[in-house]
Amino acid sequence: MNPHAVPAPESGPDAGAIWHFGDPLGEQRAAETDAVLVDRSYRAALTLSGNDRQSWLHSLSTQHVSELPEGASTQNLSLDGQGRVEDHWIQTELGGATHLDTEPWRGEPLLEYLRKMVFWADVAPSAADTAVLSLLGPRLADRAVLDALGLDALPTEATAVPVAGGFLRRAPGARAGQLELDLLVPRADSPGWRDRLARAGVRPAGVWAYEAHRVAALRPRLGVDTDERTIPHEVGWIGGAVHLDKGCYRGQETVARVHNLGRPPRMLVLLHLDGSVEQPSTGDAVLAGGRTVGRLGTVVEHVDFGPIALALLKRGLTADTGLVTGPEGQVPAAIDADSLPPTDEVGAGRLAVERLRGR
Repeated sequence: MNPHAVPAPESGPDAGAIWHFGDPLGEQRAAETDAVLVDRSYRAALTLSGNDRQSWLHSLSTQHVSELPEGASTQNLSLDGQGRVEDHWIQTELGGATHLDTEPWRGEPLLEYLRKMVFWADVAPSAADTAVLSLLGPRLADRAVLDALGLDALPTEATAVPVAGGFLRRAPGARAGQLELDLLVPRADSPGWRDRLARAGVRPAGVWAYEAHRVAALRPRLGVDTDERTIPHEVGWIGGAVHLDKGCYRGQETVARVHNLGRPPRMLVLLHLDGSVEQPSTGDAVLAGGRTVGRLGTVVEHVDFGPIALALLKRGLTADTGLVTGPEGQVPAAIDADSLPPTDEVGAGRLAVERLRGR
């Protein structure tokens, strides 16, 4: 264990991980200008084997995965009957198996659900003892790093390539222009990979750096930036994790209806928080004019933006809406205008209705 390692808060979703190595803001800067490795091995990993695994998972989930080619990676969801998000995972097809990784608290429930749904299909879901090592920064394409990985070139967008004992994928959903990779290897091999990459100049960084990077990119995290009412449209998962032209799956009616009407009830935005007061926490209410208009998700200190947070807010709020949050509503907050969804987005169904009404 690195003597400078500071553990993540036990009360948070990353308990057991390293929060930082003594220089959290410096680690964030290195993730933007250099190359860092963040150990995210708290994530739960599953493997699906069997000839029916792709068509079977296609029928249970929101993404089109029945013909996912070798080496492809994508986001995917499982919804309840009302179209609310139950599970989110990253999925990779490689080596005759389907690899899934998800939040630590959803690993067992997701595995249990998948096993219940096997019936007569030729598919076997199982837990995998896999470590997830995330790599961030423009220097990941340097020759020294490629040599450490045993590759001639990095994988292209949303694809994965084999490496010794595991695979390296280009993280699906990463912000354009940002180099982000995930190295998935047997957990017992993780220390050796960390040492090898460190010798190639890849600096260790804590989960704080990864979370700041993720929040600034407006990428939601299941169970932190979502709640029990979240539908995919509210958090930007349409397209990236939900395919709109595929067969029936649980919750599809809600997905189609909201897409056609074009008006999800809430929206995911980036908030800038007042840094002069004690910071709020995930789950705190967001208020406008004394009325609750949403909830906070991830709260993090960013090297450039200061304290920021993701929040699910009532759709239609504007960037100049005065907001406060925190347990006693004492923290001023402002919506980042660039994070607001388009206001002129109208679904095909609503357009048809308005045409019939002569509008």
